[in-house]
Order: sequence, then structure tokens, then C-alpha cells
Amino acid sequence: MVSQYLNELKDIARLAVPIVVGLSTGAVITVTDSIMIAPLGHVPLAAAGLTGAVATVLLAAIYGFLSVVSVRIGNAYGARQGRRVAAVLRLGLTLGTVAGAGAAVIMSASLYLMPYFGQPSDVLAQVSAYWHLIAVFLIPYAVLTVFKSAFEAIDRPWIGVSFGALACVLNIPLNYCLIYGIGPLPPFGLVGAGIASLVAEAIALLAAFAYWRLSQSTLRLRARGERSAVKTGELVREGAPLGVMYVAETAAMAVATMLIGLFGSIALAANQVALSVGTLLYMVPLGVAGAVAIRVAQAAGANRLDRVRTVTFAALGMATVWLAGAAVVLGLYGAEIAALISSDPAVIELAATLFLVFALSQVVDGLQSTLVGALRGLSDTAIPSVISILAYWPIAIPLGWALAFPLGFGPQGIWLGFVSALALAAIALIWRFTRLTRLAG
Repeated sequence: MVSQYLNELKDIARLAVPIVVGLSTGAVITVTDSIMIAPLGHVPLAAAGLTGAVATVLLAAIYGFLSVVSVRIGNAYGARQGRRVAAVLRLGLTLGTVAGAGAAVIMSASLYLMPYFGQPSDVLAQVSAYWHLIAVFLIPYAVLTVFKSAFEAIDRPWIGVSFGALACVLNIPLNYCLIYGIGPLPPFGLVGAGIASLVAEAIALLAAFAYWRLSQSTLRLRARGERSAVKTGELVREGAPLGVMYVAETAAMAVATMLIGLFGSIALAANQVALSVGTLLYMVPLGVAGAVAIRVAQAAGANRLDRVRTVTFAALGMATVWLAGAAVVLGLYGAEIAALISSDPAVIELAATLFLVFALSQVVDGLQSTLVGALRGLSDTAIPSVISILAYWPIAIPLGWALAFPLGFGPQGIWLGFVSALALAAIALIWRFTRLTRLAG
């Protein structure tokens, strides 16, 4: 039994590491833009930050909606149904194009709502062209996400990572040339950063498409046949709840940040320090969740339901050990870590107290995410998404507000509300998983 868990841990880690790297490459482009725009002044930097905040919600929706593609391909791959693998990929590319275009339209339209949210007029005066370029960027991002999902599902995840890395690498010189100008090329400033991001992602997508069409190793991914076996409606019904769940999660975090902002700029800055570190740490359980979804789907496709629980509990152990260890480090050395990011003594002091509570919320959120991933591998998405949404909105946010304000816990109370709500969600998801696997067995 121990050897089975150890073998699964190795397989999950082999798949999770490139998924984590791939998820990180998506954030690197935004970070690169911010760093290279910063010398232009605080207004262009604020414009990039505002654009990135809205784009992040839509990127989360795209990722959640399209994550079902990797599950379906993993299921067909586990069942050794090569033509079905190719059919799911082709349908996924269509859905990716539609999802990206829809997200682009929503983002472009949302720019006209910004004045009603009290955003600074000097920022809005500069942001328009960059905003729309990043909106168009969502289209190649969505299609490239499908390609990366396909390579992950057939146990070749580093190929997908290479295309994401290509976009990151290309973005740096393109940013430099287009933001600041070089030779006869004039400086485009903030607009240049938007053009660079779009061009870099488009080139990466073209490279992925060429690899798919021309490489001998991708023959199984471009085979013809079995279109009737893959229903568009089924993929949409499975993917839509996950897209909504990721949007709800991202939006809940934004609301939590705004609630903490009511305590003043010091609290907001300290929370940003905690979020910056926590987001980096959370990439690991998010990658584990993606890996466990694929491994469970492969096991189910091979009709090896006895392996589903082994895979899931091994993944839960991996995510819990990582985040519990991180919580201990943050609790012991929170002030030292905060000092690496901020030099303000008040920010450092509050961030150090926030770290432990925030880290605990990450532990239970890691459990919740891993279980959602396992259930996703079993094509069970609607009820887990409802459980997660209920945990974030009717429970975490009101409870966090009550703890922070009436009960006097301060900014730490916001994240204590999340800890309590996500712990309840994890318990409900464990019950759901054990019930489904017991019935399937």
C-alpha cells in the first residue's frame, strides 16, 4: 500500500511540476509588463495594474472553463482511444476560440464601466488602447491553454510549458523595443507593452499550432474520426461551472482585499505583501489539483477505479505537507519575509501577523482545490462548484466581516472567515468524493 502511494506521488509530482511552471508563465507576462512600464511613471503603471486586475478575473474564467478539455482527453488517453483524444482536442480548440473571443468582448465592454467605479480620470485617459490590446490577448491565450491541456493529458506537459515560456521570453525584447523605441522604431509607451504581449502570445500559439500539425509525435492528436462521440454540450455543461467557480473565487479575494482596505492604506499594503507571497505558494496546490484531475481521469478511462482514491489521497498529502510547511515558515519568519518586500515598519509588523492566518486559509483552500480537481477528473463539476461558491460568498465574506469589524479581530478576521468557510467546504467535498467513489466501486 505504501509503495502504491509513493508511486502515485512520483507520478503526480512529474505532472504537477510542469503545470505549476505553466501557470506561472501566464503571470510572468503581466509582471514583466509592470516592471518595464514602471519607469514611465505612476499613471501608466496604475493603468497596467487596473487592466491586469480585470484581466485576471477573465483569465481565471477561461482556465476554469477549458480545464474540462484536459480531463476528457486524459479519460480517452487512459482508455487508449486515440481518435477520441484527437476529437476532443479539435472541439476544445473551437471552444477555446469562442471562449477567448467572448472574454475579449466582455473585457473591452467593461472599460466603459470603470468611470462608474470611481477610477482616476488620468488613468482612464491613458488606458484605453492598452486595455483593448490585452482584451484581444485573451483569444490566443485561450487557444494556447487548450494545446497545453492536451499535452498535459497525454503525459507530455513540458511541451505545453515550452510554448508558454516562449511567450514570456519574447515579451521582454518586444516590450523594450515597443515601449521605449529602438532605431527608427518610435517609442509607443504603454501601448507598446500591450502590442508586445499580444504579439508574443500570438507567436507562441502559432508555434504550438505548427508543432501540432507537423510533428510526428503528435499524430495521435490530429487523427480524424469519432466526432459524434464528443458532444459540445457535454463539455460546455462540465466546463461552465468551473469557469463560474474560478470567477467567484477571484472575485471573493478581491472583495476581501477591499474589506481590508477599510482599515487604511497600511492594512492594504500589508495584505498585498501577504497576497504576493501566498499567491506564489498557492501555485503548487493549484498544479497538484490539475495533475490529480488528469490522473483520476486517466484511471477512470482505464476502468481502474481502485486507483482513484490512491491518486487523490496521495495528492491531498502532497498539497497539505507543502502548505502546512509554508504556514510554519511564515509563522516563524513572517517579519523577515515581509521585510524583503516592504521597508515600512508598520506594514512589516501587520504583514507578519497576517501571514499565519493567511497561510492557514491557504492550507484549507489547498485541500478544497485538490478535492475539486479529483472530482473534476470524475466529470463531477456542478455540485463541487456550488459547494465552493457557497463557501466563498454566503459564508467566508460575511463571517470575515463579522470577525473583522463587530468582533474586533481587525484585518486578520477577514482571513479567519475564509479559513472557517473553506474548512467546511473541504469537509463537504471529502463527503462528496467518498460517496461517488463508493458508488462507482
